Amino acid sequence: MARVIICLLRNDLRVHDNELFHWAQRNAEYIVPLYCFDPRHYQGTYHYNFPKTGPFRLRFLLDSIRDLRSSLLRKGSNLVVRRGKPEDVVADLIKQLGSVSTVAFHEEVTSEELNVERRVKEVCTQLKVKVHSCWGSTLYHRDELPFNHISRLPDVYTQFRKAVEEKSRVRPLIPTPEQLRPLPQGLQEGDIPTPEDLQVTDPVTDPRSAFPCSGGESQALGRLKHYFWETDAVATYKETRNGLIGADYSTKFSPWLALGCISPRYIYLQIRQYEQERTANQSTYWVIFELLWRDYFKFVAVKYGNRLFQLKGLQDKPLHWKTDMKLFNAWKEGRTGVPFVDANMRELAMTGFMSNRGRQNVASFLTKDLGLDWRMGAEWFEYLLVDHDVCSNYGNWLYSAGIGNDPRENRKFNMIKQGLDYDNNGDYVRLWVPELQKIRGRDAHTPWTLSLASLSHAEVTLGHTYPSPIVMAPEWSRHVNKTMGGAGPAGRGKKGPSHTPKQHRDRGIDFYFSRSKNL
Repeated sequence: MARVIICLLRNDLRVHDNELFHWAQRNAEYIVPLYCFDPRHYQGTYHYNFPKTGPFRLRFLLDSIRDLRSSLLRKGSNLVVRRGKPEDVVADLIKQLGSVSTVAFHEEVTSEELNVERRVKEVCTQLKVKVHSCWGSTLYHRDELPFNHISRLPDVYTQFRKAVEEKSRVRPLIPTPEQLRPLPQGLQEGDIPTPEDLQVTDPVTDPRSAFPCSGGESQALGRLKHYFWETDAVATYKETRNGLIGADYSTKFSPWLALGCISPRYIYLQIRQYEQERTANQSTYWVIFELLWRDYFKFVAVKYGNRLFQLKGLQDKPLHWKTDMKLFNAWKEGRTGVPFVDANMRELAMTGFMSNRGRQNVASFLTKDLGLDWRMGAEWFEYLLVDHDVCSNYGNWLYSAGIGNDPRENRKFNMIKQGLDYDNNGDYVRLWVPELQKIRGRDAHTPWTLSLASLSHAEVTLGHTYPSPIVMAPEWSRHVNKTMGGAGPAGRGKKGPSHTPKQHRDRGIDFYFSRSKNL
């Protein structure tokens, strides 16, 4: 009887550097690349019951599935698509085909994904089918870490990074098969569902989006080619990564990394090639630095398990968190009255994307200024982010809440200073908060400091056309005072001192604050 191997795909939607396909090609006569639309991914989040998969990530996922099917067809294979729980779908296929020898998958690290793996293994045991699993989601392989046991993983990123850079190596790419074994005869490929099939509304594309990209391996490889080889944007990445407007201030790799459409090892080797052929500088290194942050959060999740999702976090801190829905709704809808926060939250709501600079600020505002349960923010990001990665998202929220891997006590972002540093002229605020479009310059960050005449000239009525701030932090006054009596909506009066972006020594993991940062 012909040997059939089912390759259960999840967050590994690529052909290049994919150990599953490489291994199956050498061990089977027929290969079944399988993707399951798990209904559990389209239910509510655990604590606050927000939709788990929002419209932007679903559209990106559907793009990626279609792209992978096209790639597999060119290699003599196909992608089998089913709707259902993976353990149930795998059981049905084993019974239908009758000649399945092995079910193979890449290992994940958090509880929901591990539960799927456990149930698949139980099904395979019952049906006398072998299981083959491998590790393939990080830059550094789990077995290459310079720690005797995952429990020895440092709780500070810098210690992890230095140890890995000194003692570990990045493994070479796994060869990509020129052709793949075909599907078993008679096996139906299955239809790719529509958003409506999954009870998700297809989103409208916003022309202001900083991420106007589609999902899929081919798109990911094209983005890398553009960012590295066609524009040389990677050579200035460290200087531009804190940008807010446009597609090229950062790599934007994070959505493709989250679904495994591109391999972190491939990115790494392309950087090394770029450094050899063109230039090596702090910017090219900084992309690797961010990939290491992504690895770190993955391994932190392995070390701490479900503590990643618990209220007290990794540090078991019994902090008092509020669950005031009125405050939360103002935050998520971008009507806090703090323009820099509101602009970022509206960008997220309209596009599914937000810069790393924005993510750090809105997370700090929710946890430190509003004192809300950090899980409200984490689950809202899980719903909306196109680049949601469970380890990076929850790891970053714990970091922002002060109960994760941040070695600094009581880190808090000053919303006004941050706005002035990174959107000095107010262009980003005016892009996403049109109510303030007629307030010129930096005054757009602090409309409550303007005179009634200036506000009237800008057609702004605080509390009516735009909210008054729902909270005022005392440290804002140091920077608010510099804007009072400033340019005003008509550009008159004295200007305050100019602010230029600084290279902060923070986690600019451009990929994920999710993710993530937004590589």
